[in-house]
Amino acid sequence: MAPPQEPGAVVDIRALHTRFGKAVVHENVSLAVRPGEIFSLVGGSGCGKSTLLRAIIMLLRPVSGSIRVFGQEVIGLSDEKALPLRRRWGVMFERGALFSSLTVAENVGMVLHEHTRISAPLIDEIVAIKIALTGLPADAGAKYPNELSGGMRKRAALARAIALDPELLFLDEPTAGLDPLSASGIDELVKSLRDVLGLTIMMVTHDLDLLWRTADRVAVLDKGNILGIGSMTELSHLDHPLVHEYFYGPRGRAAREQAWKKK
Repeated sequence: MAPPQEPGAVVDIRALHTRFGKAVVHENVSLAVRPGEIFSLVGGSGCGKSTLLRAIIMLLRPVSGSIRVFGQEVIGLSDEKALPLRRRWGVMFERGALFSSLTVAENVGMVLHEHTRISAPLIDEIVAIKIALTGLPADAGAKYPNELSGGMRKRAALARAIALDPELLFLDEPTAGLDPLSASGIDELVKSLRDVLGLTIMMVTHDLDLLWRTADRVAVLDKGNILGIGSMTELSHLDHPLVHEYFYGPRGRAAREQAWKKK
């Protein structure tokens, strides 16, 4: 029997089963993301983190179970009925998914042109604000993605993800491929966006520094199951080899120590 839904949850997943052919990706996965929190999914490669994210945003359909976002069931929802819901969330994909033939400003503005009736001059003003919110210099708007550093492309993708003033933000590996300095900047940006815009954030990451610095709660996925959900401190006491690797390996110890120094 599926666990009861959590009242007020922004994202509520119950007894979710996902598979591709005979390959089981999720088996009876249940979790809830609460309003205003930064909730992270972690686990080894191929454990189903990004697949779960794609199921939530309706890019794939699970075999069974329930996914409710803002209290509405999304599994089986038609594209027409899904559109108002999709406008309430923003997504930053792992590689940014920016259109290489468009400038940063055009990438961000495209969302507003497509989903609103706002005038072009006002869209330009909104785009400039979104770009500034992500810490990019004003002249970045006129540049193309291939003219930006990896960290700046991540910020540009974030600017596009918040273009429609979403209530919920999905981040897929927001620091992947970045040097430590650029990754640290994204850590601070994620927290800042949550606090300034009042967002609820759900992210997939393997970045231990990001987890210790930003995550309110973390769900550990392994072999299609949830091993545990809690704060990083709470999970550090979980007796499981995968969790032990995360928290007590050299990288885990270093990330934990750095996080504690900043508190």
